[in-house]
Amino acid sequence: QVQFVESGGGLVQSGGSLRLSCVASGGRYFFPLLALAWYRQSPGKQREWVATIERDGTETYTNSVKGRFTISRDNAKNTAYLQMNSLKPDDTAVYYCTPSGGQGTQVTVSS
Repeated sequence: QVQFVESGGGLVQSGGSLRLSCVASGGRYFFPLLALAWYRQSPGKQREWVATIERDGTETYTNSVKGRFTISRDNAKNTAYLQMNSLKPDDTAVYYCTPSGGQGTQVTVSS
């Protein structure tokens, strides 16, 4: 079973950028076939979907991040990325690459 580990979060000012990484292990030979996604969860809220990249590279985004976030993948490194630009305080959340569970990586955007 594939395991995912997120990293790259931090504290940034409004308008700043961060690049998150999600490294997969345990499924090396199946990684290129996986659709990969990012989710986020703010305090008191349910985890919400942010973006997906299909195995053919097709990208989809939730409306609130379109034009600011970019999801990508490097199959050779078993890694998915989320480049986040023009960050806003509303983007503050723990970011995950699984719909449930995981440790996630904290992103805090100060105003």
